Amino acid sequence: MDGLILCLLGFFCWTFIEYAVHAWMCHIYQTFASSLHTVHHRDPHAVFAVGAWPLIALSWLAAFYTWGWSVGVQFFSGVVVGFASYEALHYRLHFARSLTAFEEHQRRRHLVHHYVNPSLCLGVTSGLWDRVFGTEPSPEQLAEFSAATRGVVPLEGKSNLWLLGRVMARGWRRAAG
Repeated sequence: MDGLILCLLGFFCWTFIEYAVHAWMCHIYQTFASSLHTVHHRDPHAVFAVGAWPLIALSWLAAFYTWGWSVGVQFFSGVVVGFASYEALHYRLHFARSLTAFEEHQRRRHLVHHYVNPSLCLGVTSGLWDRVFGTEPSPEQLAEFSAATRGVVPLEGKSNLWLLGRVMARGWRRAAG
């Protein structure tokens, strides 16, 4: 039970990390992430965080190998699950029709971010930090802004997720020597 609580706490902390990276490192300040993220805004087929997967996977494996199922690894596992959830949801928001009311709400918010005002709706998995930091539009504004994106249909075609397979294969070949 304690492991589940630590994982849930890690997942919750992920929502803040996601907001901080997206808001501060991609939009507000010019960092190495800004130019990568700009590519995603120009073409949402370009999945932004695809290059982070190998590092995150290796970090988790190294932590588990070193410390086992310790308190820190349990917490970090929640962060990793949060990242994976973000990636899956973000992909679905762009490429699939919503399956749930939650997904539809998050899709409306994300389309507002992409097509109406990139300074708003910076959280993908949660709007909590947008409310905390004042980047969540009021329900009336969200409805108004969402109306401007009603014609945006899910994307078709390939994303750049295939790059993940190429990066992982290259890493495995190097590790195998």
